[in-house]
Amino acid sequence: MTRREILNDPAIGNKAEAFEAFDDIPTNANLSRTIGDVINARYGRRDILRGMLGVSATTALFGTAAAIAPSKANAATSRYVFDELAWGNDETHHVAPGYDAQILLRWGDPITANAPEFDVMNQTAAAQLQQFGYNNDYVGFVPLNEDGSRGLLCVNHEYTNEEVMFPGLGRQDKVDFKGMTPELIDIEMAAHGGSVVEIARDEVGKWQVVRDGKMNRRITPLDTAMTLSGPAAGHTRLKTNDDPSGTQVIGTLNNCAGGLTPWGTWLMAEENFHGYFWTDKLDAEGKPDITGAVEEKSWDRYGVPGMWYAWGQKHDRFNVDAEPNMPNKFGWVVEVDPMDPTSTPVKRTALGRFRHEGAETTVSKDGKLVVYMGDDNRFDYQYKYVSEGTVSDDPAANGNLLDDGTLYVARFEEDGTINWLALVHGSGPLTAENGFNDQGDVMIDTRLAADLLGATPMDRPEDAQPRGDGTAYILLTNNTKRKEGDTNAANPRPESSFGHIIEIKEENADHAATSGTWSILVQCGDPKVAEVGAQWNPETSENGWFGSPDNAAMDADGRLWISTDQGSSWGKTGKSDGLYALETEGEARGTSKLFFRCPVGGEMCGPYFTEDGETLFVAVQHPGTDGTKDIPGFERESTFEDPATRWPDFDPKMPPRPAVVVITKEGGGKIAV
Repeated sequence: MTRREILNDPAIGNKAEAFEAFDDIPTNANLSRTIGDVINARYGRRDILRGMLGVSATTALFGTAAAIAPSKANAATSRYVFDELAWGNDETHHVAPGYDAQILLRWGDPITANAPEFDVMNQTAAAQLQQFGYNNDYVGFVPLNEDGSRGLLCVNHEYTNEEVMFPGLGRQDKVDFKGMTPELIDIEMAAHGGSVVEIARDEVGKWQVVRDGKMNRRITPLDTAMTLSGPAAGHTRLKTNDDPSGTQVIGTLNNCAGGLTPWGTWLMAEENFHGYFWTDKLDAEGKPDITGAVEEKSWDRYGVPGMWYAWGQKHDRFNVDAEPNMPNKFGWVVEVDPMDPTSTPVKRTALGRFRHEGAETTVSKDGKLVVYMGDDNRFDYQYKYVSEGTVSDDPAANGNLLDDGTLYVARFEEDGTINWLALVHGSGPLTAENGFNDQGDVMIDTRLAADLLGATPMDRPEDAQPRGDGTAYILLTNNTKRKEGDTNAANPRPESSFGHIIEIKEENADHAATSGTWSILVQCGDPKVAEVGAQWNPETSENGWFGSPDNAAMDADGRLWISTDQGSSWGKTGKSDGLYALETEGEARGTSKLFFRCPVGGEMCGPYFTEDGETLFVAVQHPGTDGTKDIPGFERESTFEDPATRWPDFDPKMPPRPAVVVITKEGGGKIAV
């Protein structure tokens, strides 16, 4: 479909859905050996497509219990102790029995002592800069005292939904953004980025916002100055009219998942940055015409300019006609010191430039920092970064760990091994003859470099969650554009609507290793529908299976939790997005249980456990927006005046508001124990 056809498709209910549909079009031409091909070669294509595996393969995935019919007599004991929640989809959230789910922070809530109260009918950029941002995604917690009863919540704000955010506006992508005034654009910009908010338990143990916390701050693309460091800093391709040095930039964009470093800094991943850039040069189909641009090859590979926001109509820095190098300043991982509200965030270019979903960290056997990162696009790649130096107990000594190291991209082999290929200038094809004049070029065009190395194209790599024993879990959310013949051993299903999860075992249980082994933990979707090809431990209930894994977390006991993002496709499962406990060990391996589910149209983001395992933070993004045309009885676009839900306030004068929810056990104690 062309851009114009997507915008006018009656099945698409909002700009975000149109954005996702357009991004379904792969930008990677390297499809000769995809992860689906690798998985088919390893496990056997016919059995994968039929939702079946041989006894030996089934046993390898799920243990001996999966080779026989499930029964109470052979059921493995779950490590997750809670009564499973029933699946469904309605206007509010639900949590497993015996747990409290408290709304902690909502879009517009004041987070500084001088911030005005939220007035949804009279929004201003100045007010939004002191209020909690929109579409909360990643959530991290940095404790401020020994018992963890006070701490800093670090939250990403990925994007905005103007049709439910502003009164009387409606969808703007279908009308060339004619209703987006300079003031509305500035409010959108102020609602992006991130928030640092101090929280504390009160006298009865409930978490509350400390509004006068000295470290509370907003980070936005409107006004937050940042620096760039590492191999690409100062590069000619990063020099812009407002910054001839190539080392400075205002703001960060589309911050999806992220991570925390061992020394307590916050990593904000820049994902779909391409969608914020504009051009006035269009072809006959209304698509951006980048023919002849100096950055044409790079822009084509990254999808720049995406034109999903009108910022470039009002701000030249987001118009590639005026600032062709500006897109090169986005698509990085940003490091923020939440403990110092005056600190300048730093974009760490050694971690590569792509559509970063997350940046989860761990430490190798010899003390090096390792960061796992997925490039969230169909047929793009899985990466990890290994520092040259080692992590110190002195935070000040860790300043260069994210500048001096090696970025690797994954190649999954058909024999079940994985090789991590170094993205180093001068190595193999990464030379001037192929357009890479230095390491800065390799980092700016990480995708093009990974193409040349023969990395394995994946089914939208989302979050990657490492565990301390050299294991990492790679979440692949879906890929409906994978056709017959495009599959491989690690991406086995054509037109995969539901995704799968891969388990990596690094060699010698060392996250810094350059090789290891891989296997499929689960293939998602409804196991009762043979053509879906789902693979779960047969002990998984009707409530427990899910589609489109997105984010992951490890709890205090090293157990894996998965959140989902089905987008507008939730109608294929009938289930709302939610949080699931997923067994990874023993006879129960591959068994999933539903713990929390979102209100209709919302996405489940940011699961994060405190160190004591007694508090779980989750983020509900864009409630009441995705797939609303599939809601029985609603079946229309959701707007400010007529939303599919008014969660979490249920105030007839208030639209739905993205919010962070804090979950604790009734009476106290560790979650799921």
